[in-house]
Amino acid sequence: MEYNSKIQNSQTDGFFEAVLKLENMEECYRFFEDICTVKEIQAIAQRLEVAKLLVAKKTYNQIELETGASTATISRINRSLNYGADGYKLIFKKLGIIEEE
Repeated sequence: MEYNSKIQNSQTDGFFEAVLKLENMEECYRFFEDICTVKEIQAIAQRLEVAKLLVAKKTYNQIELETGASTATISRINRSLNYGADGYKLIFKKLGIIEEE
């Protein structure tokens, strides 16, 4: 079954194809430093960390203190974890952060 995304188009397909060609951490750093601003990379990394902490059952206050994320950001990520496209769950399973169901 193919996933139908609301963000899918030829440009995002091209971007994701490029990302899938990256082979190691150094290549990721090189590519993302060129394609994103420092703030964009930091924001994405922060969102992933917030999601990890939510999965670990940390409180919003704990997460806010640990990551510096606003409660609005934490709430949005929590909503994605519960009602999103399961992208966080997919990567957390691959990273061994959560168990396969």
